[in-house]
Amino acid sequence: MSFQHRVYFSCFFSLSLICSSISAVDAAQKQKPNVLFLFTDDQRADTIHALGNPLIQTPHLDELARSGFVFNNAYCLGSNSGAVCVCSRNMLLSGRTYFRWTGRFASAKKPNFPDSMKKAGYYTYHHGKKGNTAVEIHKRFDQSKYLNDQQVRLLGQPGKEIVDNAIQYLKTKQDKPFFMYLAFACPHDPRVADQEYLDLYRREKITLPKNYLPLHPFNNGEQLVRDELLAGFPRSKAEVRKHLHDYYADITGLDGHIGRLLKALKESGEYDNTVIIFSSDHGLAMGSHGLMGKQSLYEHSMKSPLIFSGPGIPNGSSDALVYLYDIFPTVCEMVGTEVPQGLDADSFWPVVTGNQSRIRDTLFTSYKEGQRSVRDKRWKLITYPQINKSQLFDLQNDPDETTNLFDQSACQTHSKRLLAKMKGWQKKVGDTSPLVSSTPQDAIFNVPTPAELEKLKQPRKSKKKKNKKKSS
Repeated sequence: MSFQHRVYFSCFFSLSLICSSISAVDAAQKQKPNVLFLFTDDQRADTIHALGNPLIQTPHLDELARSGFVFNNAYCLGSNSGAVCVCSRNMLLSGRTYFRWTGRFASAKKPNFPDSMKKAGYYTYHHGKKGNTAVEIHKRFDQSKYLNDQQVRLLGQPGKEIVDNAIQYLKTKQDKPFFMYLAFACPHDPRVADQEYLDLYRREKITLPKNYLPLHPFNNGEQLVRDELLAGFPRSKAEVRKHLHDYYADITGLDGHIGRLLKALKESGEYDNTVIIFSSDHGLAMGSHGLMGKQSLYEHSMKSPLIFSGPGIPNGSSDALVYLYDIFPTVCEMVGTEVPQGLDADSFWPVVTGNQSRIRDTLFTSYKEGQRSVRDKRWKLITYPQINKSQLFDLQNDPDETTNLFDQSACQTHSKRLLAKMKGWQKKVGDTSPLVSSTPQDAIFNVPTPAELEKLKQPRKSKKKKNKKKSS
């Protein structure tokens, strides 16, 4: 063999090895499932038909719930501001509690969801609402874009713009598996759904929450925030039904567009290789306990729906206590990439696979300085440090939290045990707020008069006018 032939053969052999290596990498990447993460705004855990709500119409979310794995106890840990979605979304993408950062946003210089997925070989895609989000971590996605939140909430077709863009992306050639994080701006108010969705419900037939009250029975410290001013005082049954009508119609409209996306996934041939995750940043009161917003630690406000569906996901459900920010390390473990060190979050993948029944025995939630709670499998304690008041609920027999057992002597052992757990959780997550006040505020909620209510709303109107002048 001549020298030229030996060189040619050597080059050909080396090139073949390189091509084989590239093909092997491509094949390994293709074997990994795509991950489609659907994350809504302000959606209660009990707003999916297949999960026990007989009135709401959500056929496509039902399909995911019935084919996938459902977590019945998924929670937002809480918030340091009335805009609970800010903390929830920053915790979700960072895997750390909001006590770990200063300011509004989690640092993108520390481990985060998109960086971990890129390391695992994924193309990372984000499209979502612009306000009250994790703006620093969003910059770490390969592709990131925002909605005009207020505008899309008024168009009558919830979720359409995000789904349109996602479908367009699916038509492009995929060199890598995708991690697609779609952070919808609905069903957050203002809730506007086209008549086709409103007509699916008869307002007079909409049932009120089992824990509906005209007014919250005491001052929880946040009864005059923006969300609470969306309805009058007291909250009439008719007004709550109107809000629920719009809310359900908005969710049904969103469900329809999610159905379009699932259909496009099937047509693209990617559906059978895509794990779909559905959840929301927190819940919403909507008349429960006399409240309208999410600025409380009751189940309706801190609990979210959570569904995993797709290849490798068994059909089933779990009562394990999990946080939304646990989704980050769970997906890392699911796709076989390293879970970063230093997270507060824990992977619940062993629960999905059936290797564990739980990952924690208790779960802690917090809201600003005025509310703290801890629950175990059955019992839940909520404390209000600014008024030195507590509530104890037996969630097994009273899932709607209607009967406070804190003052019953037979339940004192549960209160003391959970209070000790609460203090332990505070140390664990970096919460230094006191659990009692030496100068407590008045526990009575003074209902604003119509004139006072109008005055409370006035600063918001003035601020909007000033912002319009600046923008013009």
